Amino acid sequence: MEQSWRWFGPEDAIKLNHIRQAGATGVVTALHHIPYGVVWSVEEIQKRKAMIESDEELGLSWTVTESLPVHEAIKIGEGDLTELFDNYRQSMRNLAACGVTTICYNFMPVLDWTRTELAAALPGGGTSLRFNAHEHAAFDVYMLERPGAEEDHSPEVLAKAKEWFDRSSESDRAKLLSNIMAGLPGAYDRYDIPGLRKMIARFNGMTADGLRETLARFLREVIPTAEEVGIRMAIHPDDPPRPLFGLPRVVSTEDDLAHLINAVKSPNNGLTFCTGSLGAGQTNDVPAMAKRFVEDIHFVHLRNVAKEPDGSFEEADHLGGDVDMVSVVTTLLEEQKRRQDAGNDNWRLPFRPDHGHELLDDIGKPTHPGYPMIGRLRGLAEIRGVMTAVAAMKQLPV
Repeated sequence: MEQSWRWFGPEDAIKLNHIRQAGATGVVTALHHIPYGVVWSVEEIQKRKAMIESDEELGLSWTVTESLPVHEAIKIGEGDLTELFDNYRQSMRNLAACGVTTICYNFMPVLDWTRTELAAALPGGGTSLRFNAHEHAAFDVYMLERPGAEEDHSPEVLAKAKEWFDRSSESDRAKLLSNIMAGLPGAYDRYDIPGLRKMIARFNGMTADGLRETLARFLREVIPTAEEVGIRMAIHPDDPPRPLFGLPRVVSTEDDLAHLINAVKSPNNGLTFCTGSLGAGQTNDVPAMAKRFVEDIHFVHLRNVAKEPDGSFEEADHLGGDVDMVSVVTTLLEEQKRRQDAGNDNWRLPFRPDHGHELLDDIGKPTHPGYPMIGRLRGLAEIRGVMTAVAAMKQLPV
């Protein structure tokens, strides 16, 4: 499996030589400075590609685009979308012309990954990302004041939410809002409460079935171009895999994954298999999902979570938590061998260590939440060890 690393571009506190020191050779990046819906020009793509690949001694290459974002109007299905679809297809063509042929994207309305704590304390002084169900409910019911929000939370969670809100200060509430907004690491839109209400209102009346249809429409528009230019489209699961703030989410469960794969049957329509996002689902059997959809996986995020009965979860060590990482890695390595034997030139799966704990000298550094250097380096090293051991035991290519 190709060891890769997410890099947020020249403003990232983590530098390219740090990525090489971690042992990765593939770089996962995006042109975050370009507004959603605007074409990524060949000039801009080549500029970023040159930054990554110009130092031959490092031996880095731009492996995966994460993300080429989908405009909210496409998710809603509102208005004349011709220009937005044309621009997306042109960006795909331009990326392919520059040799970048895997695109990770998501279809989560308004918000990407969502956490309520960005620095939950760990033994020894490190920190992790955490989703507290009662803080999510407090925000939804008492800060956002969404009509009917109480119906989406259990009585036990609502009781804890009321207790949190009653004792919270203005500073506590502002921090919770900031934490929830932090899940948009590549976007510069940050909403205040009125702004978030306005964005959510754009989806009024949108059901899960409606969102599935706008996703299917998106796939019908872009997959023919993906087939034409050799792009592998890899959708990222919802994070967490559940509706948030009244917004439907449709890439959360095994049935959801089957639905989107079947919406447009094509080897170019596939998945970013994120063990952490899927692992936060109370009923998701992640190793079983990996086995079922392994032929549709184009890109992999490996991390782990520890779930709690009320829907809360904390990001765990990469080899800790609830997901059997050894089983998942074994499935992926076996699939690589199948692709190699079938004569697939692109048989090696790119993966990256997803969110890591903030540890040691990284504590307090201006990295993106969930993306410190040392915690991800640790995760990559642990996964590399699993890969090496499994490959040796089963005589599989790494």
